[in-house]
Amino acid sequence: MAVGKTKLAIFDLDGTLFNTDNVNYKAYREALLPYGIELDREYFVKYCNGRHYKEFIPKIMGSTEHLEAIHDAKKDYYKKFLDEAVINKHLFAMIDAMRDTYYTAVVTTASRKNVEDILGRFGVSDSFDYCITQEDIHKPKPDPEGFLLAMEHFGVTPADSVIFEDSDVGIEAARASGATVFVADKF
Repeated sequence: MAVGKTKLAIFDLDGTLFNTDNVNYKAYREALLPYGIELDREYFVKYCNGRHYKEFIPKIMGSTEHLEAIHDAKKDYYKKFLDEAVINKHLFAMIDAMRDTYYTAVVTTASRKNVEDILGRFGVSDSFDYCITQEDIHKPKPDPEGFLLAMEHFGVTPADSVIFEDSDVGIEAARASGATVFVADKF
């Protein structure tokens, strides 16, 4: 940990750092096709994007039978559609400006593989000191576990933490953590 840093800025990935609506939709659409399911984009954006896959895939499938196979396929398809992601240039400019005084972390319900794929694709992996992904938590958003783990990792209190989020479940989790919350609008 860097000497002198006492504050933490935490960023959600999908919808905050990047607009990945099309990327996630198309990856899940491809993953669901072998099961005879045509995923509707409007439904996906409204009820699935930003949520944990264990919450929405069973609703789409009507069971949990192929849950992990579908999610594994989605992670593989994700990289295929990364050209459709849009980076939040303004937020990354802010991250660059605050790096000397704030630790920076990503806390997301996305998989580690997909986080590494998108950060690598846009060349911004070094913008973050720490990443917490779905593999690192037991309770996804709206539970604040991921945010609290990031604070614990750096030894920073909620009072010295700020969280940038966009989804309803993410905002709920961020507020429950006790940190200051900034709501990212669609860009």
